[in-house]
Amino acid sequence: MSDKRPNIIFIITDQQRYDTIAGLGYSHVDTPHLDRLVKEGTHFTNCHVAGASCVPSRASLFTGFYPHTTGILKNADLWRHSWLELFSDAGYHTVNIGKMHTWPMNTPAGFKERYNVENKDRFLEGRYYFDEWDRALAANGMVKQQRETYRSRSDYKDSLGAFDWELPAHMHSDMFVGGMAAWWVDSYPTTEPLFLQVGFPGPHPPYDPTPEFSAAYMARDLPIDPVLQSDLDGQPAPFKSMRVHNAKVDHDSVVHQLEPSADARFKQRAYYLANVTMIDRKVGELIEALDRKGYLDNSIVVFTADHGDCLGDHGHSQKWTMYEQVTRVPMIVWSPGRVKQGHRVDALMQQMDIVPALLTYGGIDTPEIFEAKSAQAALEGRDWQDRDYVYCEQSRDGILQDTEFMTMVRSQDWKLVHFLGEDFGQLFNLKADPGEVDNKWDDPSAQTVKRRMLDHLLEWRMASQHHTRDIAREHR
Repeated sequence: MSDKRPNIIFIITDQQRYDTIAGLGYSHVDTPHLDRLVKEGTHFTNCHVAGASCVPSRASLFTGFYPHTTGILKNADLWRHSWLELFSDAGYHTVNIGKMHTWPMNTPAGFKERYNVENKDRFLEGRYYFDEWDRALAANGMVKQQRETYRSRSDYKDSLGAFDWELPAHMHSDMFVGGMAAWWVDSYPTTEPLFLQVGFPGPHPPYDPTPEFSAAYMARDLPIDPVLQSDLDGQPAPFKSMRVHNAKVDHDSVVHQLEPSADARFKQRAYYLANVTMIDRKVGELIEALDRKGYLDNSIVVFTADHGDCLGDHGHSQKWTMYEQVTRVPMIVWSPGRVKQGHRVDALMQQMDIVPALLTYGGIDTPEIFEAKSAQAALEGRDWQDRDYVYCEQSRDGILQDTEFMTMVRSQDWKLVHFLGEDFGQLFNLKADPGEVDNKWDDPSAQTVKRRMLDHLLEWRMASQHHTRDIAREHR
């Protein structure tokens, strides 16, 4: 196999919306280093994740299968294997620094080295799993800022999860992960080909940037959509009850509010975006380290996220819904001489479609059983047989409690959300209603489209079941 196989640097953030990068058209955010990747690479404007929470989404991305195929439908479902095993077997030095969210959290999953940093505020699962960050804080005599300490604050219930990071800046989880990644690159002997996965814990809540970053965003105008009563009234029952649940239970240090003030929503948005800018700075430092060690001369850099965050849009906290704010994420690929420069792709993309392209560039055959479809042609500016539909799935969990299973199917023009065994759902005309506030599920004029989307959903599940009939649980 050729020694010229590219190094692959796979950067994934947690809970980063599609509308958070200046170079993608959102000038209210400061992201100069990601803007460079956009300018010099290819980006997909319609990239959708396959799971509406962390583990289903990540497991789909890192296996090449839909959640219903892997059986990984919610956080803490068993997930031990990934296609990183293919890269490792092919001679790549595979390294994880930061969050992957496998279960168990320390399973190898194809990595030869793992430096785990998981959720900032673990409470439901992995509460007593001490990762690299936990140990570093303890070694420096520091107590992590998290739910148990935030609860003592007088403003806790009014903050929507937005708090300043008050410990030394370099000990913030994203600063720590970014710093560790740059340190590893600088310190470890050059090893090629390299597959380096860097998982930033942010901007997942608590929304906790350092004051330097939060102050900058508190002083600017930020676009925030109002929540319409007609939108709330038209939502299915599981979403309505989930809003109430999130207002009663402080998941990830966020006490959701059913009617938050404009000031509270603004601060939450400002702190969230400040965290994005913190990550951008560390991405820039990582790229500088890679350049110092000569990796960038033959590298592919991928930047994406596991899902987005409603941030109060549609009246919701975090994820577990199928709105664009959750299912649509950034996807930027940079590799001069290999990937088309300054190229924008608006076609529908399932996030895992990046995987067969990376395998091909690494000289590895893509397993025929994969449900991912290669985006290599799009990356190179050639005609690409894009998708007519993308999909997202989520099962009942500790937050989405009042539905057994939820599935989204989305075309360029329409989105349908199906709730297993129920006669309610969501249907949006994305051309006429890009904000997804007018639910046409029961609209007589939309029943033909609804029937067509439901029929397609049934056909897709049957085809998927047949195509993956030989897959065994060990793929998890």
